Amino acid sequence: MATCPSRKFMECLQYAAFKHREQRRKDPKETPYVNHVINVSTILSVEAGITDEAVLMAALLHDVVEDTDATFEDVEKLFGPDVCGLVREVTDDKSLEKQERKRLQIVNAATSSCRAKLIKLADKLDNLRDLQINTPTGWTDERREQYFIWAKQVVDNLRGTNAKLELSLDDIFRQRGLL
Repeated sequence: MATCPSRKFMECLQYAAFKHREQRRKDPKETPYVNHVINVSTILSVEAGITDEAVLMAALLHDVVEDTDATFEDVEKLFGPDVCGLVREVTDDKSLEKQERKRLQIVNAATSSCRAKLIKLADKLDNLRDLQINTPTGWTDERREQYFIWAKQVVDNLRGTNAKLELSLDDIFRQRGLL
């Protein structure tokens, strides 16, 4: 028998949709940004077989503090310390320069908790799938290729977390000539 999402999960989905409501992806169709966070949670549930609700909720919220006016305090108050801790673990410090944030993602990947690594793997998988078919508006082919190279460096430090996600990512890296 299938289980229904909990009330808290649905509230989390609604919160993510509300907070990201005005944002668009940089693809040519300007896809609603909320599709990305839903994809990340769905990849974890459907493809990776993750049933840990806090991980699935944190996946929905993984960009909410970084990209909206939401705070960690808001997330903790609404969804508890476990979900907030995961969101905190996968959130970049926007006060740092972009190149430093990217460098830290590579470095910090190896020491992240297993649950945070799952979210990072699913995030990279969704982003790379999108990049395979779309070049973001304003990006050169070279910048797009550099993203694949950087993402592989992050993923290499997340290995040993989930074989299914890692195989899917390796298929993409193989297609790009990175494996």
